[in-house]
Amino acid sequence: MIDARRDVPQSGTTLTAVLGPGAVLGVVWLVGNAIAGDAIRGVILLVAGLAAVIVAGKTANDWRNGIYLFLVWLLFEDLVRKYMGNSMYVYFVKDSLIGITYVAFLITRLHGEAGERFRVPFKYALGAFFLLGLAQFFNPGSPSFWYGVLGLKLYFYYVPLMFVGYALLRTEHDLHRLLMVSVGLATVIALVGILQSIVGLDFLNPHSGADIEELAHLVRYTPSGLAVPRPPSVFVSDGRFANYLVLAFILGLGTAGFLLLRRATCGRKLVFPALALVVVASVMSGGRGAFTTTLASALVLSAGMLWGAPPKFGEGYRLVKAIRRSFVFVALAISLAVIFLPQVIGARLAFYRETISPESPDSETATRAWIYPVSEFHKALSDRDWLAGHGIGTASLGVQYVSRIMDVPATGLGVESGFGSLVIELGILGPILWLLWASSLMFEAGKVVLKLKGTWAFPVAFSILWFAFYLLFPRTWGGVTGYQDFVLNAYFWLLVGVLFRLPGLVNRKVTSDK
Repeated sequence: MIDARRDVPQSGTTLTAVLGPGAVLGVVWLVGNAIAGDAIRGVILLVAGLAAVIVAGKTANDWRNGIYLFLVWLLFEDLVRKYMGNSMYVYFVKDSLIGITYVAFLITRLHGEAGERFRVPFKYALGAFFLLGLAQFFNPGSPSFWYGVLGLKLYFYYVPLMFVGYALLRTEHDLHRLLMVSVGLATVIALVGILQSIVGLDFLNPHSGADIEELAHLVRYTPSGLAVPRPPSVFVSDGRFANYLVLAFILGLGTAGFLLLRRATCGRKLVFPALALVVVASVMSGGRGAFTTTLASALVLSAGMLWGAPPKFGEGYRLVKAIRRSFVFVALAISLAVIFLPQVIGARLAFYRETISPESPDSETATRAWIYPVSEFHKALSDRDWLAGHGIGTASLGVQYVSRIMDVPATGLGVESGFGSLVIELGILGPILWLLWASSLMFEAGKVVLKLKGTWAFPVAFSILWFAFYLLFPRTWGGVTGYQDFVLNAYFWLLVGVLFRLPGLVNRKVTSDK
């Protein structure tokens, strides 16, 4: 029998994972304090450009390592943008990097070096939605074809990442590496958000233009009058930070279950404190969606992982330990926050209690969860072009930048309903084909998760399934901007590929053990 623990290296990776986030945060702090005015922007742009060139060169030589560099840039790109006055030059760096990744991956595929091919089981449903989007690119009702370019990019540019994610995993070590890199990055980002809640929103958050000022310095007030600053962390907006925290918690809890089932000591010391920081950051974020979704995810993932635990008592008990330890760390972190930061965390808890609790006279739960999205969907159906739509991208995330940069007429379109936005852009077929491909993906992904029940890969698989469901259905119900957010979108398609690769890793491990 081959010892399963040998697949995970036990070298200095743990020390690096623990000290790395602190070192990165220290560097970010120094850089933030060093920036004194607009004159430094040229230097920042030069440094960012050199970094992008280096990353591009590394990616071209080795697309697998390039993926990790891309993820780092993806998550910290906004920090550079903020200090560059929301520069669009910086915004498109990640798209160039992932384009290089696609080319490098395709070259290795043509040479037969990228491993087993991924055959997408939901390709017909997804293809139908893509053809509709492509047809809507030529919609005569669109004010400019640049809106079509925007729409195609937001909906489909990161779709090839599922092929990359599938080919990325050759062994269990590759999965371990991807998860630990993601957890380490989440630790840094959550910590920055927490510090902004404590010391003020000016920490790593410059006043560099009207867009940044509006998005990154938002302060909400409770019905009782308490101020609730909403930190954006390294991102340009508090909303992107809140969305990311949901992803970080879901993936982190799945990682915790995976580490204990594999008895992997490398990473355990990081993942549980990281989970605690992510939950505290979710509370501190002031985002009701992030707060409630994190709570719901904790319940769903805990129940799901217990249901899918290995049949052997010892292995199943390790999964119970993962869940228990996660809750212990979270409870301890929240308790420390309440003790040492009573006013900071108290204002957030008051905001949630006064606006979410059904017993509160100021509760907005029913309005935000049902009444408002339904009214917005009805507004979309009352549009004169509800049958054919106005064209892809005309009601998408970032239309204001297209209008401003390309000097084209503003669309003036948009509703706070994801399915309503699909109607406005793609016509009545939009939400129908969206539900078709999303349901097809969930069905095929569900079959994979059932196949992995009782194996070490189940916690990760179930976490990815839950994230996919959240993003494609509840999150889209409130607005399609969740799916269009480049952080969630890139991670979503990468994780889809990872999910469908997991059965191959499990079967390979079983075969090698025999």
